[in-house]
Amino acid sequence: MPRTLPARRIPRHHLSVRRPTHGRRVPGPPAPVRLSDLILGLLGVTLLGGLALMASAALIGRALTLDGALVP
Repeated sequence: MPRTLPARRIPRHHLSVRRPTHGRRVPGPPAPVRLSDLILGLLGVTLLGGLALMASAALIGRALTLDGALVP
């Protein structure tokens, strides 16, 4: 006779990095940081850096055209 499948979902373990333990007021093991949180943080920093580069390029291009350096 075949076995039945469990009705509830089996929890999966996430890849994680441990946070530093100094400065914690609650005793016990440190709470892990999920890998997806780290990837989202890195993506946010990358997008902000790209926006900053685009803004600086736009300002430099505007300054060059206002000075007459690129105007024929």
